[in-house]
Amino acid sequence: MAAKKETTGKAKKKAKAGTRAKKPAAKKTKAAAKKTTAKKAKARKAASKNTVAGLDKSVEQFRESLERSVTLSRDRLQEVVDDAVKRGRMTRSDAEKMLSELVKKGRRQTDSLLKELERLVKQARREVGGRAEPVRKQATQAARRARKKLS
Repeated sequence: MAAKKETTGKAKKKAKAGTRAKKPAAKKTKAAAKKTTAKKAKARKAASKNTVAGLDKSVEQFRESLERSVTLSRDRLQEVVDDAVKRGRMTRSDAEKMLSELVKKGRRQTDSLLKELERLVKQARREVGGRAEPVRKQATQAARRARKKLS
């Protein structure tokens, strides 16, 4: 029986020694994973800063475009043109031509501003979606684990 105890004791010591040897290797793997994760996080942070800087610049340009523009209703323009025709400052045909050109140019400007605004909104959505994706994945995984525990 004493022989069995020694054998059992030696086996336990070998098993413990084996697990001790594996732990430092696991620590190295964890450290390498942390470094890789840190590098990826830095890269993502730098990319998002560039994106945010680009987005801020685009928003600023859009704001400047809005500040330079003037919005007048077609009815108000019509009143002013009718008044000019009434006073004899311009002919009816010139007034109608000028009014139609002003309206066309205004519509083009509005369309270009709306396109720019839509582009900015899409860019912002992509950025927010990219930042929220890891959190969404973690929440989904946590919900899955919770469901498994309850089942």
